Amino acid sequence: MNTFVAHQDDHLRDVIENLLDQADIVINGNRPHDIQVHNPQLYSRIIQEGSLGLGESYMDGWWDCERLDIFFYKILRAQLDKKIPNNLNNIIRIAIARFRNFQSKKRAWMVGEEHYDLGNDLFSLMLDPYMQYSCAYWKDADNLEQAQEHKLDLICRKLDLKPGMKVLDIGCGWGGLAEYVAKNYQVSVTGITISKEQQKLAQERCKSLDVNILLTDYRDIYDQFDRVVSIGMFEHVGPKNYDTYFKVVQRNLKPNGLFVLHTIGSNSTMLNGDAWTSKYIFPNGCLPSIENIAHHSSGKFIMEDWHNFGADYDLTLSAWHARFLKIWPQIESNYSPRFKRMFTYYLNACAGAFRSRNLQLWQIVLSPEGRDGGIRVAR
Repeated sequence: MNTFVAHQDDHLRDVIENLLDQADIVINGNRPHDIQVHNPQLYSRIIQEGSLGLGESYMDGWWDCERLDIFFYKILRAQLDKKIPNNLNNIIRIAIARFRNFQSKKRAWMVGEEHYDLGNDLFSLMLDPYMQYSCAYWKDADNLEQAQEHKLDLICRKLDLKPGMKVLDIGCGWGGLAEYVAKNYQVSVTGITISKEQQKLAQERCKSLDVNILLTDYRDIYDQFDRVVSIGMFEHVGPKNYDTYFKVVQRNLKPNGLFVLHTIGSNSTMLNGDAWTSKYIFPNGCLPSIENIAHHSSGKFIMEDWHNFGADYDLTLSAWHARFLKIWPQIESNYSPRFKRMFTYYLNACAGAFRSRNLQLWQIVLSPEGRDGGIRVAR
């Protein structure tokens, strides 16, 4: 039996080795992007469990890589993710996604409880002063603080804000954007979140401003606003709810209003998210495609502007990872070593995905009726 298992492990190693060779990655090689394998069962785990097995085996210490970001960049650039056969778990997950609403009202709260409520100690130390947990804009920036402030400025210019306006911030996070627009543009802001920890910090951040932070689902908002903005939240909406989402924005936005949607985007239309990411980072998440957004906004909005700066997310994630390693000694008593490996894997895998152009970052400006003269925003 042991001889059979050994032969099987050797065969599966050959399969994985041949795949990795296409991405110029060597098992137990000496370059930063080569992987160091500590457990020979890794190969069967990857074949049987796909991305979930790859991520969980890293968390379990079965393998290491000095530069995970380069490792994932090379894997995705070589499209190895499309060359490993779908395992049974992924096939079942895709089949279920066709019929089940993973982002229903009841399930929508899971991402708040399991990710955004991890702890304000982690996010307040890792992020910039405005606590922006979404892609920064690095065009004229030298550091994360500048890049995130430039992102906020870019959004405000696209919203064309005027004093006295009412703004709805769907997925307001820790209140950084709400604070920025209320301070700099003298507008009234209603921010909504499904994270208790985010609400608590956002309320404290904005207590002296005309800002109201609500703990509620976006589907429960009924009001009229001059502007609507949603930053890094659409990824949690899910294909079954895209039509509802745009209808909610439509009913809450005045006819002459503007809507800015800032979202990660997928190059292809999907029904479900990555298995490892869904289990450990963003429960029930699914990235939208151009087709998703175009189809479900059709007849409700006119697309005024579509801006892609996905490559900037690589720089943002790399900056977060550097900060995460720097602050770890301050927070490690609140987390496990396995959590550190999980979070390191997450930040670097995402950085590699954006670097390879496997993922995109879109800012889309929509209007209910079309703006006279159109929208012109300096990039």
